[in-house]
Amino acid sequence: MGENESSLPNTSPQDKKMAYHKVNADQRAQGHSPYLDNDDLQATALELEWDMEKELEEPGFDHFRLDGAVQHHLGNSQSPDLDLEPIQPSTSPKGRFQRLQEDPDYISHYTRQAPKNNRCNFFQILKVFCTALIVFIFGIVIGYYSGKKCPSPPASPEPNNPHTYHEILKEIKAENIQQIYRDLLQFSREDDVDTAMKILVQWTSYGLEDVQLVNYSVLLDLPGSSSNTITLKNSGECFYPDGQQCNRGTKTLHSQDLLYSYAAYSAKGTLEAELVDVQYGTIEDLIRIQAITNVTKKIALLKLGQSPLLYKLSLLEDAGFGGVLLYVDPCDLPKTTDLADKAFMVSLNSGGDPSTPGYASIDGSYRQHRLNLTTLLVQPISAVLAKKIISVPENSIQKDRCVPLQLPSTEKKIISLNIQSVTTYRTISNVIGYLKGTVFPDRYVLIGSHHSSLNTSSGQEWASSTAIITAFIQALMLKVKRGWRPDRTIVFCSWGGTSFGNIGSYEWAEDLKRVLQRNVVAYVSLHNPVRGNSTLHPIASPSLQQLTAESQSFNCVEKTKCPGSNVSSVQIQGDSDYFINHLGVPATQFSYEDINKSENSSFLSEALFPVHATKTEELDPSFKLHETIAKLTGQVTLQIANEPVLPFNALDIALEVQNSLKVLIGDKVDASQLLAVASQLRDTAELFQSDEMRPANDPKERAPIRVRMLNDVLQSLEKSFLVQQAPPGLYRFNAAIFLV
Repeated sequence: MGENESSLPNTSPQDKKMAYHKVNADQRAQGHSPYLDNDDLQATALELEWDMEKELEEPGFDHFRLDGAVQHHLGNSQSPDLDLEPIQPSTSPKGRFQRLQEDPDYISHYTRQAPKNNRCNFFQILKVFCTALIVFIFGIVIGYYSGKKCPSPPASPEPNNPHTYHEILKEIKAENIQQIYRDLLQFSREDDVDTAMKILVQWTSYGLEDVQLVNYSVLLDLPGSSSNTITLKNSGECFYPDGQQCNRGTKTLHSQDLLYSYAAYSAKGTLEAELVDVQYGTIEDLIRIQAITNVTKKIALLKLGQSPLLYKLSLLEDAGFGGVLLYVDPCDLPKTTDLADKAFMVSLNSGGDPSTPGYASIDGSYRQHRLNLTTLLVQPISAVLAKKIISVPENSIQKDRCVPLQLPSTEKKIISLNIQSVTTYRTISNVIGYLKGTVFPDRYVLIGSHHSSLNTSSGQEWASSTAIITAFIQALMLKVKRGWRPDRTIVFCSWGGTSFGNIGSYEWAEDLKRVLQRNVVAYVSLHNPVRGNSTLHPIASPSLQQLTAESQSFNCVEKTKCPGSNVSSVQIQGDSDYFINHLGVPATQFSYEDINKSENSSFLSEALFPVHATKTEELDPSFKLHETIAKLTGQVTLQIANEPVLPFNALDIALEVQNSLKVLIGDKVDASQLLAVASQLRDTAELFQSDEMRPANDPKERAPIRVRMLNDVLQSLEKSFLVQQAPPGLYRFNAAIFLV
């Protein structure tokens, strides 16, 4: 008897027999994380086995249970269950220790009885033989029929690697996107719920298993039965927002271009006052204007651009203005577009249903009936009308260069604004589809587009984004049918109510805020993906800039249009707003544009110009640009969804903070301490990436608990820059720097 056996207390042989069992450390739940297959965890299981055997050596233990001994959460309280089965005693006769029966000194409790006679032995043998024969035949019959009826076991999941991504993305083809786009245009004029329902049916037909239609009843501000008007009191002329004279355009009053040339949630009524040119409405512009004139209850002539519209309107409202004429300077418009004679729509809603600010519009919610969200009467006008108001002579326009519009300081213009719109409750719909992950099913990668809403002034750009996300779903599900699945859950979203202030995405996110704040790792946006055809313009949150830059070189149709380092961290427009600014989720977006990336042209996408159905196919007749956006978006989505360690860059966040502070603060002496803190943040980020992220990215050094912890840290990095009371319209990260 070995040393371990001699140390046992004086217990019965049966108790000893019950004590020694081998623990099967390799028994695991099916479908658990592949990162659990490593020597460290197996060694841990063996140590657990040894501890249990020592514990069971104490007298009085006739049996034991391990229920829940191994089932515990890795990481924080939000970590998913790994579904490990309890470790059970092994029935194998061999193991780390030999069973007591194999010891030569072991004495059985039971003694074998002597045979009665040979005749009894013969009948017993015959009885056993017949029983075995019947069981054998019966087993063959059962096996035959079960083999015919039972399906073959599913194929083992395919690994996630660049080759897998390439196989998925090669199925995204321009002709497929074009066909989906044209199909979507067939029901572009239908009700929002009907449009969303048809998208749901389309996604389901491609194999997406869990697709839901989520409806909300929200307060919308819609145009009235007649167009708003602008009257020049000096000459008595009356104009519609696009520049047509009131007495000449009566036949076009019901056109979409005129009816949707308004500012949603503006104040209503009539205001007659002097016009004051405030240019872009910056703080410097307002200081200069207020130094020379009293602006109370006057009308501001404001250019769109440079900073968020809501932020500029808040400054004008605080200054005491009563109204605003809003336009886009022709010098800021791309040369390839012809929008000078068109007015546009803007929304003055910072986000979500105005009747339920900060909480979801669900049954039982308290509602505030808010007729307007500002005291200002705001009216968008075309550049043509702005020129008429300023009285720019035709011969003063220089062909070789563009001269920005400016109202002469010597002229005094009296304007009468008449704004009529109607607030009413309507139903908007979101389409939400889920592709569940296998390793981290409780971690979500959101990819979002938007569909046609009650407002059609934005033309057909919604069909571009919906066609791209649908084509990606189609290609993805072809791979899923062959047994592949992502590691993290991918959530496909088609939002409603985007043009009224991202209402659909806000309401859904407010409804599920706690779950999303804990589980969403990134948001990939498809907001207005093809708004031009000259330059690829990627935008990303600081932590995703490196991944976005690396993805540009992947599958570019025209290399000249895919520069290697052209990633901007400026504010992302569209439905990513809530996820960035309220949940601290990193986001990225690819789009083609014609607008030069100058300071003045930023935020021009806040204007929704009426675009005709043929415009998209004129910009991209072969739909190759759509294909490029789809593949770039798909590449980023797949990497975030499948990389064991989230592909986020902490150092880029620190660099963004440091560089932004240097630009804003300059050489101010009192800011030296703040810059020193930013420098320490950079040093800490460098240390984090070298000491923490490098080992985790090496499969040989990767440990599942370490990976989970590291991903939780990476997921929460940008949440550190959430600002509770940011200025209206400002991007969360920019607001953090702004408030310094």
